[in-house]
Amino acid sequence: MKCPGQDTLYWKPGAIFETQCPKCSATVEFFKDDTSRKCEKCGHRFVNPEMDFGCAAYCQYAEQCIGDLPPELIAQKEDLLKDRVAVEMKRYFKSDFKRIAHAGRVARYAEQIGKKEKASLAVILPAAYLHDIGIHEAERKHGSTAAEYQEAEGPPIARSILEKLGAREELVEEVCDIIAHHHHPRSDDSLNFKVVYDADLLENLNEKQKKAPRSEAQIEAYIERSFLTDSGRALAREKLLGG
Repeated sequence: MKCPGQDTLYWKPGAIFETQCPKCSATVEFFKDDTSRKCEKCGHRFVNPEMDFGCAAYCQYAEQCIGDLPPELIAQKEDLLKDRVAVEMKRYFKSDFKRIAHAGRVARYAEQIGKKEKASLAVILPAAYLHDIGIHEAERKHGSTAAEYQEAEGPPIARSILEKLGAREELVEEVCDIIAHHHHPRSDDSLNFKVVYDADLLENLNEKQKKAPRSEAQIEAYIERSFLTDSGRALAREKLLGG
């Protein structure tokens, strides 16, 4: 059985067409289901300008259906992934609105810090949304929300969610690694980890400040010694010290 969009039985006039190479303007013939073609004149390979990658941008079987995906589509898939991860996180937590809200705030901080640090949002945002995904299992199995239990229970759940959404294995591995020690930095941590760590630390510090306020001097000292990125420190000062 074929996807109707790829089965020639359903093709209409215009399914085979010609377009100009964006590099040399030579004529290049495309079939509607070609993801890309190489120009015979100059050798430049470019994406099919008429192809609708809509379903392929989120389908986990896209590569099996249409072959190797062009870089533009891979980027689009990973951009859409973060939004789908957010939806799955909310489904998993159900009516635990406290956890949902916390994850959302951490993701917003992570996006702000990540953009300033030029880190990978494709990794950072799924990790931020899922960083506490093991907390319910920690409570169920261990009767505790202690960091080490969250870190142990979170990665298998995160992996299941990401694999269901068709995330690349490399991305799954990195996100799960971040979740597996998101309260415990290591000396060789990646920039992506540091961004997620700072975002979570900022939100936790913000919550603690509301319950038991610290002096500005105490907050400044904590920010300076505890945050891992310059952008994280700057955002923490903005949110907690007003500048």
